[in-house]
Amino acid sequence: MLEEGLARWRGLGWPAPAALVVSGSGLAVDLGTPAHGPVPLAEIAPFPLRAVVGHTLEAELLLPAPGRPVLYCRGRIHTYQGYGANQVAFFVRLGRKLGAATVLQTNAAGGLNPSYRPGDLVLIADHLNLTGLNPLRGELPDGWGPQFPDMVDAYDPALRALAREHADRLGLPALAEGVYAGLAGPSYETPAEVRMLRTLGADLGGMSTVLEVIAARHLGMRCLALSLVTNPAAGVTGKPLDHEEVLAAGRAAAGRVARLLASLIADPRLTG
Repeated sequence: MLEEGLARWRGLGWPAPAALVVSGSGLAVDLGTPAHGPVPLAEIAPFPLRAVVGHTLEAELLLPAPGRPVLYCRGRIHTYQGYGANQVAFFVRLGRKLGAATVLQTNAAGGLNPSYRPGDLVLIADHLNLTGLNPLRGELPDGWGPQFPDMVDAYDPALRALAREHADRLGLPALAEGVYAGLAGPSYETPAEVRMLRTLGADLGGMSTVLEVIAARHLGMRCLALSLVTNPAAGVTGKPLDHEEVLAAGRAAAGRVARLLASLIADPRLTG
């Protein structure tokens, strides 16, 4: 699967990226004029792709600084669509094999921490993989990484500090840090599940990101992930949840997210 993806990439004639950016629900923001693209992600992936309502599935190659191209995946796929863990991790693995040393992800998340408000941007400091899946299961190619990779500091502390620095420089609200619970979905959590997640120490809940981070760390990539709190989790306010609320929050925060990501990808320390 990966070899076919690499062949498709080479067919585009794009230079190898130094970093990979993957956007989440309603967060496919513009990060400047692309040097190449956009092209449908389906032109690169060696398996059929279908988007979730409100998502795009496109690839662009950005050039925020000379000699440091950034592959920007506008949208992602999820296991709740029927994809396997290895398919979800495909673009992270492709980026690494092309030379990307860093992956920066965004996602939409429910706020489990009562101090979070809709619209808050939160850096993921750690995660709980509650999906029941792992992209490292089975026999992987030799040279990809250890069978039992260490996940301490999976979300790079230096990159989190860099993000806080850029947010402060841009005059954005201070970025909180929290633990992200990765869930299978697509149903939202019940109030009882939300109470369980808070007991486990989760601050955020969502349906993406953790499998990609596991695959990235297995390959030695540095990871940075930013969650947009779109709503209080089920039972926190007593109001029902719906997908349109998530997308609306993404649209409202798009300007702040775009400014922060554009500033980050232009900083050589992101890929250094």
